[in-house]
Amino acid sequence: MRSIARGLGLGSAAMALTALTALAWPGTAGAAPSGAQSLYAPSALVLTVTAGPDAATGTVLRAVTLACAPKPGGTHPSPAAACREVRAAGAKLDPLAAPASRAACTREWNPMTVTADGVWQGKRVQYSYTFGNPCGLRNTTGILFHF
Repeated sequence: MRSIARGLGLGSAAMALTALTALAWPGTAGAAPSGAQSLYAPSALVLTVTAGPDAATGTVLRAVTLACAPKPGGTHPSPAAACREVRAAGAKLDPLAAPASRAACTREWNPMTVTADGVWQGKRVQYSYTFGNPCGLRNTTGILFHF
């Protein structure tokens, strides 16, 4: 502590400790670094529904945002429920996009593609699933793509 106190031009170790605490303690006025990190890993997704078998070449029909950390938000109609669902699935989205077993859909080919693109708990997510027709999308087991 002596070398730090001398380097700062302070006379006692107690003064040095007070100065270091003021510089290092987050939340001290003017002392926090400008790029302070959040306590939560980022979890935000852009969700889309596209007409066609490929999201890159299809027509985007709807798009919403879903932010889950530090609290649920975004333009998704049910952000809290969707965040709980993704958290419970461990960010594995296939079970959330799968059509329900009770769904009775025709076999017409009118593909609808859903995508999720963003970051989940600090890790990059790129997800795409193509339904055979809108009925499959309406009857998914999860709420994530119901918007």
